[in-house]
Amino acid sequence: MDAPALHAMVADLLQELSARDQILAQMQTIKLRQEQLLADYRQDNLYKDAKITKLSHEIAMLRRVRFGKSGEQLSGVQGSLLEETVQTDLSAIEAELELLHGVPLHEPKSANKPVRTRLPEHLPRVTIIHEPDSTVCQCGCQLQRIGEDVAEKLDYVPGVFSVEQHVRGKWVCHKCVTLTQATVPAHVIDKGLATPGLLAQVLVAKYADHLPLYRQEKIFERAGLKLSRSTLADWVGACGVHLQPLVDALRQVMLGHRVIHADETPVQMLKPGSKKTHRAYLWAYAPGAFENLRAVVYDFNEGRAGQYAREFLGDWQGSLVCDDYSGYKACFTQGMTEIGCMAHARRKFFELHANGGSQLAEQALHHIAQLYRIEEQVKDLAPADRLRIRQERARPLADALHDWMQIHRQRVPDGSGTAKALDYSLKRWVALTRYLDDGQLPVDNNHIEQQIRPVAIGRSNWLFAGSLRAGKRAAVIMSLIQSAKLNGHDPYAYLKDVLTRLPTQPASRIAELLPHNWQPQTAM
Repeated sequence: MDAPALHAMVADLLQELSARDQILAQMQTIKLRQEQLLADYRQDNLYKDAKITKLSHEIAMLRRVRFGKSGEQLSGVQGSLLEETVQTDLSAIEAELELLHGVPLHEPKSANKPVRTRLPEHLPRVTIIHEPDSTVCQCGCQLQRIGEDVAEKLDYVPGVFSVEQHVRGKWVCHKCVTLTQATVPAHVIDKGLATPGLLAQVLVAKYADHLPLYRQEKIFERAGLKLSRSTLADWVGACGVHLQPLVDALRQVMLGHRVIHADETPVQMLKPGSKKTHRAYLWAYAPGAFENLRAVVYDFNEGRAGQYAREFLGDWQGSLVCDDYSGYKACFTQGMTEIGCMAHARRKFFELHANGGSQLAEQALHHIAQLYRIEEQVKDLAPADRLRIRQERARPLADALHDWMQIHRQRVPDGSGTAKALDYSLKRWVALTRYLDDGQLPVDNNHIEQQIRPVAIGRSNWLFAGSLRAGKRAAVIMSLIQSAKLNGHDPYAYLKDVLTRLPTQPASRIAELLPHNWQPQTAM
C-alpha cells in the first residue's frame, strides 16, 4: 500500500474514532439529562405527595369542625361566619387537590350526596348554541344531526337571575359511524352550576360590599332562587384557588418597581374548635404613588412580626415608604432604603394640639402645612420638575423646621407630650426628608393607607378561620378587586371577564388579565 493510500486510511480511521467519541459524548449527555429528569420527577412526586398528605390532614380537621357535635358549634353571627368559612376552606382544599392530581377528583355517588335539582322554569333562558367547526366527516360525507346535549348554568345580573342553556348538537356520519360534537366550554369550576357572572357577583358582594354569604343567601332568595351557603362557599373557595396565580404575577410586577408603600392593619381571626379570636394582620403593599403602576397586593398573616414583610419583599432592594413600626427595621439592613411618612410626624403634633391646645404644636402644624402646599402644587409634574421645585422651595422650609424643632426640644422637659412629638420627627429626620432629594418619592404613606381603608370598613365581617386559608383567600380576591378599582374598572365586570377567560388563558399570557393590563373582550 502506497503512502497516500495509507494516510487516507489513517485519516478515515481518525475521523471514525472522532465521530464515535462524539456519539459517546452525546449518549453520556442524554444519560445525564435522563437521570436529572428522573430525579426532578421523583422530587416533584415527593413534593406532591407531601402536599396531598398535608391537605388531606387539613381537610379532615375542617370536616371535624364542620360536622362536629351541635353543642360544640358557635351560634349567631359568629357561628354563621365560621360555618361558611369552613365550607369555603374545604372547597378550596379540594380545588388544590384537583390541581395537584392534574384531573378532577370525581367522588363516588352516595345516597347522602344531594342531586342538583332542575333550575326553575320561570327563570328566563338564554340559549347558546355550540356546533362543530365543520359538519363534513373526515371521510368526506356530510354529517347528520341526531340530537343534542343541553347543560344549564345559572347566571345573575344584579337583582335578576337567568339561565344560560348551552346546546351542543350531535352530528354523526352514517358511513363511518363517527360522532362529532362541539367540546364543552371550559369553566373555572368544572361542571359547576354558576356562570362567571354569578361567581363575580358573589365575590364582589363578599369582599367589596362586605356581605357575608349568609346575607347573600337571603338576597338571592328574595330574587327568586334558593342558593345554600354551602354552595356559595364552594364557589368562593374554588375561585380563590384559581385566582391566586394572578396575584402572584401582580406581586412580581410590583417588585419590579423601585418605590413601594407598606402598611398593616389588625383583623380578628377565629380559629375553628377554639371558639376564640386572636389578632391577625392584613399587610398591604403598593407601588409608589408616583410609579406608573396602579395596584395593591394584600398579604394575610397570623401576626405582625417583621419576618412577614421580609418574606413578601424577598430580595427586593428599593425605597420602602412606611411608618416607624419596628418590624420594618430589619429590611433596611438588607439593602432597602427607609422613606419616612410626614403624615405620621404631623399626626403627633395634631394630637398634641387637639388634646391640649399646644401653641408649639400649632406652629409645627403650620410649618408642615407649608411643605404639603408645595406637594399639592408638584404632584402632577414630571419627577425632574418635582425635584427641582422641592430643592428650590421645600428644602429651605424643611431645614428651617428642623432648626426650629432642635431649639424647642432643648426647652421642653423629657417625657412630656411635646418632647415625644418633637423626638418622633428629630430621630427620623433623615428618613422623613429623603423625598426632597428624589422626585419619584412621595412625602408620606397616605397612598397605602387609602388602600387599607376598605379593610377597616368591612372588618366586622371578616372573622377568618384557622390555618390562614380564609385570610389568604380574602387577600387574593381583595387584591384584584381593589387593583381593578384603582385602574378605573368595575370590579364585577373585571372579575366576570377574568373568570371567563382564565380557564383557557395560557400561563405565558397571564399578565394580560392583570388589572392594569386588562382590556374587556369585544363582542365578535
